[in-house]
Amino acid sequence: MNEPAKISKKGQIIPKLLIESMAAEGKCVARYNNLVVFVTGGAPGDVVDLEVTKIKSHFLEGKVASFISYSKNRSIPFCNHFGTCGGCTWQHIDYATQLVYKQQQVADALERIGGLTLPPIKTIIPSQKTQFYRNRLDFTFSANRWLTREELNSGKTFGEPGLGFHIPKMFDKVFDVGQCYLQPEPSNPIRLHVKELAVKKNIPFFDLRRQTGFLRTLTIRTSSEDETMVILQVAQKNLEWLHLILDSLHATFNITSLNYVINEKRNDTFFDLDVVCYEGNPYITESMPLPGREEQLPVSVKEKIFFRIGPKSFYQTNSAQAHELYKVALAMADLKGNELVYDLYTGIGTIANFISSQARQVVGLEYVASSIEDAKANADLNGIKNTKFFAGDIKDLLDENFLNQHGKPDVVITDPPRAGMHEDVCRMLLKTGPEKIIYVSCNPATQARDLSLLSSAYTVTDIQPVDMFPHTMHVENVVRLDKRF
Repeated sequence: MNEPAKISKKGQIIPKLLIESMAAEGKCVARYNNLVVFVTGGAPGDVVDLEVTKIKSHFLEGKVASFISYSKNRSIPFCNHFGTCGGCTWQHIDYATQLVYKQQQVADALERIGGLTLPPIKTIIPSQKTQFYRNRLDFTFSANRWLTREELNSGKTFGEPGLGFHIPKMFDKVFDVGQCYLQPEPSNPIRLHVKELAVKKNIPFFDLRRQTGFLRTLTIRTSSEDETMVILQVAQKNLEWLHLILDSLHATFNITSLNYVINEKRNDTFFDLDVVCYEGNPYITESMPLPGREEQLPVSVKEKIFFRIGPKSFYQTNSAQAHELYKVALAMADLKGNELVYDLYTGIGTIANFISSQARQVVGLEYVASSIEDAKANADLNGIKNTKFFAGDIKDLLDENFLNQHGKPDVVITDPPRAGMHEDVCRMLLKTGPEKIIYVSCNPATQARDLSLLSSAYTVTDIQPVDMFPHTMHVENVVRLDKRF
């Protein structure tokens, strides 16, 4: 048998390569000549001719040049933007197979990064919806939209305006979105209406390189209560253009909260800027069944908990799965009704208020001050009297003085951002020594790192992955830790 050819230059073709599994960032994994090969454009089970794009001492990277045979686990992508958009990169893999690899991602992270001894991992909870499941999307205006290879080959030239998503890893490249399958109506009609009106009225789209133009971003938020929020972000105060677009939206759609932001900065973040409510309420309302009422669907108003969501509020972007996630966290906490619970990274108090009826008191900590105000308002909205909320950097806020003032927790629930918890927070949890820690994570890798730090005093006793984002590599994971006495 001939030895496999040595790879010595980019562009070289590896023939008839079997793609074996999935890897981080949505890429696939194959093996060639004792090297790991990261593959773009394939699915596990495909046999392909691979064009090498990167050569390193311990691995190769490549893209599919042609298919020899297709995997039995393939699915036909449902979106015309597949391959251009970086949002739903696993569309070509059937959903059941996606779940297998997400569960494996959790196991690999906890075992390899955390070095942990684990109990059996429970079967991942699938998303109730695999399309139109998001409650928030952010679209970017571009004075010079991205053209596909097919458009360029047909003779099109750059210079057309667009409203859509960024090309992956390209801050100034935006492709124009037609039909998006991520967010329910009226998301698509609102976006298309704004674009068509702006083009018709010659309102300039923003040029991301030159930092010129007027229209910057369009944020659309929806809720399970059939409420809609729109936030139009513009680069300057031109009331004629603003009124034209916002009045048209108000007249055409049933929008609960219509807002705008004037942003003269070089980036599109608006957490430090004023949001002006042009029409309607300065918030929309989200809801979920109260604990223990889930089996009584449909749920009456008295059996729901409500959350007011402002333009700057964080809320889990898959509302139905957020409920599943919180149910898992509550079940793992196994509250008896007399516990003091700390909810770290509480956001707008979703978990804290959701579990409050099962605990003596819940103390929520969050570094975004405006979110804490939302959390307090949500407690008042639901008549909840046993929650307290505090704003500050958690690594500074959670100290001996805070514990002496508010009590040492029996249970801690923590739901940090993707970066995980600060090392000082982990150390303080070890020092505080709650009986149980429930760790909710959107990044199993940083979760594993933190669990490794906590493992000196705690044992992982329960693991439950939850899929929040179908057709993507992302997975949520909930872990229970019990203190060793």
